[in-house]
Amino acid sequence: MEMNIAIKALAALAHETRLTIFRVLVQAGEPGLPAGQLAKDLSIPNATLSFHLKELAHAELVIARQESRFIYYSANFTAMNALLGYLTENCCAGIPCSPVEVCCDEKNS
Repeated sequence: MEMNIAIKALAALAHETRLTIFRVLVQAGEPGLPAGQLAKDLSIPNATLSFHLKELAHAELVIARQESRFIYYSANFTAMNALLGYLTENCCAGIPCSPVEVCCDEKNS
């Protein structure tokens, strides 16, 4: 992962509401959640949710997909795992330590 991509992802997560949204989507797993349910569960107005989801999508941390008349959002586990790998690639002063656990199957790797 390039540093500028990591900075964009970290900047997107450096906001309480966006971090909360991202964590909920990680917990929801690959199926994700419809935007309406996400807004209801987090008590966030639709316009506010839309703004924050746009920022997370711009940072490539969330993926949107349309199903019927609903838009589902899910965490981009490939990007999340790449960010975790980037943050830990030089840990432990170069001494091999526990590898970063990969979250969810990365089918598109």
